[in-house]
Amino acid sequence: MAAIARNLRAGGRRQRLLMGIIFMAVSVVAGAAMIAAGLPRGLRGLLAVPFYLGAVGLLQYRDHT
Repeated sequence: MAAIARNLRAGGRRQRLLMGIIFMAVSVVAGAAMIAAGLPRGLRGLLAVPFYLGAVGLLQYRDHT
């Protein structure tokens, strides 16, 4: 089995975790606001960007990369 490069120290992991949580929260709040405002689904598709950034942050935190 190949070794995994764990190149994040505690500060970097904490930063990735915070970034992931913030972007996920932004996605959820913005999505709820868009649904409540009755905006079309196409505009809600823009939430893919902050959701993606949040997922990347959380995955990097989990995998130390």
